[in-house]
Amino acid sequence: MAETYEETVRALSDAIVDAQRPVRILDAIKWDDHVRDAFFASGCREQPVVDEDWYARRDLGFDLDAAREQFLDIELWINTSLGTTSTLSQLLKRTCEQYRLTLDMLEARGTEGFGPLAAQLYGTTDDVFHAGGPRVADLAGQFRDALSWVSDLPIDERDEKGIDGESAVSLLQARLDDSMGPGMVHVVLDDGIVADAAAGSDYIKLRADAMFSERQLEQLESHEGWVHVGTSDNGRAQPYCTFLGKAPPPVNVTQEGLATLTEILSLTSHPIRLLRIADRIEAIALAEDGASFVEVVEHFRTLGLDEDECWQLVMRVFRGSTPTGRPFTKDLGYGKGLVLTYAYVRVAIRTGRLDRVPLLFCGKVDINNMGAVNALYDEGLIDPPAFLPEVFRDVNALAAQVAFSRFLRDLDFDRLAADYAPLLGALPAIDPELDADDQSVVK
Repeated sequence: MAETYEETVRALSDAIVDAQRPVRILDAIKWDDHVRDAFFASGCREQPVVDEDWYARRDLGFDLDAAREQFLDIELWINTSLGTTSTLSQLLKRTCEQYRLTLDMLEARGTEGFGPLAAQLYGTTDDVFHAGGPRVADLAGQFRDALSWVSDLPIDERDEKGIDGESAVSLLQARLDDSMGPGMVHVVLDDGIVADAAAGSDYIKLRADAMFSERQLEQLESHEGWVHVGTSDNGRAQPYCTFLGKAPPPVNVTQEGLATLTEILSLTSHPIRLLRIADRIEAIALAEDGASFVEVVEHFRTLGLDEDECWQLVMRVFRGSTPTGRPFTKDLGYGKGLVLTYAYVRVAIRTGRLDRVPLLFCGKVDINNMGAVNALYDEGLIDPPAFLPEVFRDVNALAAQVAFSRFLRDLDFDRLAADYAPLLGALPAIDPELDADDQSVVK
């Protein structure tokens, strides 16, 4: 009996999921503690000894050529079963092509070829948001200007890192069971991850030796749980397009941007969190301009980051590449994706398409493919998300919030600051070059 159209879509989707299964990018490019220890032993003056030979001793665990052949076979299958011009066939083939480019990138670990391939997948700081618009690199300066007052923030008990890893696991698990449902996410300790936390398809790992704050756990709930695990689960639950349960690298931009936007909308973010995003963009920009690992570390040491913070930041930028090569640009996703996903939400609201906003959560979607996702939803091949964070469930309330923020953009906050200063018990600074009459007006 011949397969139905829907059965063919499901079979192709499952084949893509199966083909990508062994591909674990961050595991394949991570640096171990020996590299870190040697760098600190040199007084942070010698480049980490990470090159092609170093990576050659770290087996990927699968055959690159066989994996490429598997994706090529799927692409041929797509052509012979769905044709070459339909929205779905083009989306599926683009997904396969992105995975093949990912395999090329992994094969280039520790060489000068790694960075340019990463740039094709994740983008660069020279990317613009629209024709004639600002670059991704400009975000770093804009974040810093907007948050120039952060050093004056009062100390908040929610930000004190007094929760050990084991306690953090219990607390975060309880929060996620309450907000997402028991058993949907599993929180575990792990002593092999680089960051304080990392999410998988149905789990969140917390670094065993890390200390956490209450706010961090709230951020992890919204960022890692609601978005990363939530979209994985929603994608796996799709009746036909199960490939949405997995994400080729370009999808990372939308995923990290959506997760950062969710933090902000759920009031779990923090100004310093946004400054760290600015740091990541700036570090990548420096590396793209030719700065070495040691030079980028020294740049951030002069800005006041401690040695461990510098290591964590800059290691993320150079992993997979060489200490003097072009960077791994994955971390652009937080800032770049934040702008792109917020723009999508705003345009959807402005054009009266509120129904399109929840589809950002129907699986691992790329903002650039949302036209295809929306078309497949209209066709009945994609279901609405089974899980949706609270802040996105009431799209009318979200629309009101976004509309108000649009109005605020047109206000002159420098003028408002001068007008409101007396109401807050402080006077605006007086320019010594103003004459007495001008100063009396300012007062």
